[in-house]
Amino acid sequence: MKKIVCISIIMCFFLANNSLKAQETNFSSIKLKSVNGQTIDFADLAASSKDTMVVLSFWATWCIPCITELETINDEMEEKQAIRPFKFIGVSIDDSRTSQRVKPFIKGKGWKFEILMDINSELKRALNITDVPHVLIIKDNKIVYRHTGYIAGEEDNLFETIKNL
Repeated sequence: MKKIVCISIIMCFFLANNSLKAQETNFSSIKLKSVNGQTIDFADLAASSKDTMVVLSFWATWCIPCITELETINDEMEEKQAIRPFKFIGVSIDDSRTSQRVKPFIKGKGWKFEILMDINSELKRALNITDVPHVLIIKDNKIVYRHTGYIAGEEDNLFETIKNL
């Protein structure tokens, strides 16, 4: 009886693990707009991670830790991209009430990376993101790193992870 229970548990774990992997490689075709009005298909963006990994940072204009993290990343990004190339994209989750603030906000900050708008939180829901700031690294069309929250210095862990992938 113990043997059957043990085998059942192992099988459940195996099936759950395989289903998670399948979800990570079948990204939804969600259309997002850049702050410049360009339409980006998230499935195409994720597929481009075979050539250069894609780092997504979900943020909002009202989130102080998000802004602090993005300012720090922006300050160090060129230097880190010279070591290991990657594409960095900020994904604003500001809704229809606050989304008008995003473009002037990032212009004032002088951020050098692309910003996409997830006004209806479609991508956020599809990737099971509940809190911001939330950073993902996508490589070879798979999520290989996730981190939620921000404490000063965590960007060093992010850049170290990027360097080692």
